[in-house]
Amino acid sequence: MQVRQPSYVRDKGAERALDRAAGMPLYQQIVALLTNRIRSGAIAAGEYLPGEKDLCVEYGVSRITARRAMNELAHAGLVAREQGRGTRVLDNQLSPVFSASINGWRENVTAMGRRTSAQVLDFAYVPAPAAVAAALEVAPGETVQHTVRVRQLNDEPFSHLVTYVPEDVGRRYKRADLGNSPLHKLLERAGVRIAKARQMLTATLADPPVAGILGIPVGSPLIAVERVVRDETGRPVEFIRILYRPDLYRIEISMDNEGGVERPEPKVLDS
Repeated sequence: MQVRQPSYVRDKGAERALDRAAGMPLYQQIVALLTNRIRSGAIAAGEYLPGEKDLCVEYGVSRITARRAMNELAHAGLVAREQGRGTRVLDNQLSPVFSASINGWRENVTAMGRRTSAQVLDFAYVPAPAAVAAALEVAPGETVQHTVRVRQLNDEPFSHLVTYVPEDVGRRYKRADLGNSPLHKLLERAGVRIAKARQMLTATLADPPVAGILGIPVGSPLIAVERVVRDETGRPVEFIRILYRPDLYRIEISMDNEGGVERPEPKVLDS
């Protein structure tokens, strides 16, 4: 790939884009801003980011802050720091991106299980926090099964999953099973007949533990999905929170000409 000469254009008002009253350190805010510009294509692969001195002027920060931001970008694999030349944006366009429909949930989960792998990071029985107890309609502190997983495509992590299920349901499968099958399949094998699910989509930022697991800078934007799954009696049998890397995952919805939702061809969703 031919390396382009530096063509970075100063982001007008960039200094004002940093919130010095926020709890997020300034270097993390710079990382998030530059990551968004790289992911959106505003700074193309092969182009150079400004030097540390330029970042200091642009964002009104110290040299130490600017250097740490650049190092975080390099650690995330977004840029390469080349001595004597500058910091070059790497070509990450070959990474596959999942397109997921909000419909066809069960078909989507099955497709996800076939095309990706999951690593179980934690498997335990814990007292239900208040929010989890409310979602599963159990008493706060009641024992529930808690699992943390990371899902990968071609050995690259793209989603972080935290799941809670009622204790009696969780006792029907083992930790090793979750590395081989989607959770909804394990529930069905255990005799749970899934009837419906309700989910909410929003956005969040990667905290240090999640950032480390997903291989992204702290403070990077993430797609957040929360879903409650119910069986045919209406009982909640799963509460899951999923964090997706937006550079590797997108959600699609089709609309008809009257504003209704069409049922698209099944794609992929996580479980």
